[in-house]
Amino acid sequence: MGTVIDSHFLGLTAIVTVGYQLLFFIITALLKIDKVTDFAGSTNFVILAILTLVVKGSWHFRQVVLSSLVVTWGLRLGLFLLLRILQWGEDRRFDEMRSNLGKLAVFWTFQAVWVWTVSLPVTLVNASDRKPPLQPEDIIGWIIWVIGFSIEAIADQQKLQFKNVADNRGKWCSVGLWKYSRHPNYFGEIFLWWGIFVASTPALDGAEWLVIIGPIFLTLLLLFISGIPLLEVSSDKKFGNVAGYRIYKKTTSPLIPLPPQVYGNLPLWFKRIFLFEFPLYSRNFPQEELNWHLRSLQGIEVAQEKEATD
Repeated sequence: MGTVIDSHFLGLTAIVTVGYQLLFFIITALLKIDKVTDFAGSTNFVILAILTLVVKGSWHFRQVVLSSLVVTWGLRLGLFLLLRILQWGEDRRFDEMRSNLGKLAVFWTFQAVWVWTVSLPVTLVNASDRKPPLQPEDIIGWIIWVIGFSIEAIADQQKLQFKNVADNRGKWCSVGLWKYSRHPNYFGEIFLWWGIFVASTPALDGAEWLVIIGPIFLTLLLLFISGIPLLEVSSDKKFGNVAGYRIYKKTTSPLIPLPPQVYGNLPLWFKRIFLFEFPLYSRNFPQEELNWHLRSLQGIEVAQEKEATD
């Protein structure tokens, strides 16, 4: 079948994404609800994957597999987030946006950019006329996706079950995968989208390799903007003065799952460089513990001076 708008479906997917997000923006602005925001984002991926696969009409095995992986991820995450918000009643991320049309518009614009950009690998694979036979990169990418998808799904379910227990209300989740990572669901999401990119590489040529900006954009987004930083600030405000939480944060990796005994004993410079323990994750961390250490050191110095004079 002939191409639509452009040979790589970049214009087509942009128009569909903007239209879909605009529809939900209007709904949320008029009704002042936030129950469909995450659902709109996740299902937009599903629409783009199916649309580009059907419009191209090649139905090559690689195209079908990658599209199926994206659809599976999008439906699982979208339904999970929708059911969760229906159960919880509201999303506090939007407390300041419900009555501020400008901030709400910025959010929906950014969500459209997120969907379109992260979808680039599967979009270009589905648009491609090249159909090389299966390569090791395909298998490796699929395996990475399965691992990432499993981690994200399991982590989401573990945290939901933890929150649903009455005795756990007002506590931070440190069970299951959350014992080894403060954000295992984000690790899984980043991992699976890098898997999608790896599996797309056999069909890429020349400038098409620029679709790597998809997983890079997602990684930077979760590390520095809307993912981990926001949740770290929220957790620090809630639990920053709790000794158990301080120990948990000190001994638990922010992203890559690692045994607490290993992570807790690593030097800070190593955590900063290789394990994403960035200073912004502790910028609002209460300073009581630091002040206590300073007072302790001062007390030791005073005692030593007294011993020296006696």
